[in-house]
Amino acid sequence: MPPPPARPNVGQEPSVFQKSIMGAMMGGGVGLTIGFIFGSYSIIRGGAGPRGVLATLSQYMLGSAASFSFFLAIGSVIRTEENIPITLQAARMQLLPPVVASRQEGAMYTATRARWMLEKQRKSFSEPHSL
Repeated sequence: MPPPPARPNVGQEPSVFQKSIMGAMMGGGVGLTIGFIFGSYSIIRGGAGPRGVLATLSQYMLGSAASFSFFLAIGSVIRTEENIPITLQAARMQLLPPVVASRQEGAMYTATRARWMLEKQRKSFSEPHSL
């Protein structure tokens, strides 16, 4: 008996595109439900209008589903923590400024600033002042 074929993506996390599709599907489901609830309430409260019950309810449901699916797809892409290749991590580290300086750099900065202030004071006292 031959071995079973290898399944792709086993043990791997979904891609960004797959995550955005999942977010859109979840948003669509939530949006349809919310649209049904608010659309039904609106029809019961104010009537269906000239287009009828089904057209009004479907407009509420589809509009709500489109909005929710769009925002949940965007949100799931934003929340994606995909592993960045080492080359891109190195490029990012070179291009971005350092956020936190080390203690040694801070001490060097303080010492250099103190020397500059001493030189500034010496120059101001040694120069003759003209009035």
